[in-house]
Amino acid sequence: MIPAILAQIGLPLLIKAVGAGLEAIDNPVAKSTAKGLRDMQDLVGQGDVGAAQIAEANRHAEAMMQAELKHDSTVIKAVNKTIRAEITSADAYVRRWRPSFGYAVALTWILMMGAIAAAIVLTPTEAPAIIAALVNTSPIWGVALAVLGISVVKRSSDKRREG
Repeated sequence: MIPAILAQIGLPLLIKAVGAGLEAIDNPVAKSTAKGLRDMQDLVGQGDVGAAQIAEANRHAEAMMQAELKHDSTVIKAVNKTIRAEITSADAYVRRWRPSFGYAVALTWILMMGAIAAAIVLTPTEAPAIIAALVNTSPIWGVALAVLGISVVKRSSDKRREG
């Protein structure tokens, strides 16, 4: 969705935004790319790249985003088909995996937070290192909590349909 919005904003603004972001990265490739984008921005500003060329680039970006959105829709349809198959399954565990996953995530979260709290209380001098290490678990928890959130929302909609 965000790429589609960016494609509609237009090439000049996109060049400026991406170039500014890359300029902040301390990496030779990023710096070189930012310079190339600045040069492109100058060409657009001087009129060396015409309105027709910019319009064509915008059209191409929109077409690319449409293809990406179509792919995303296909993936979402497949996921929904899988969820529907799970709901109608005769196997009790298949129907109950979401609550089981929720309980497992909750238990794991409680155990981890308890262990972290105990470690900080027992060794307060190590608290900064413990908290820094906790930050490294963010991607794992992000995925687990996202799956749990989707499961809760999906189950809520299932209940509305059933009731």
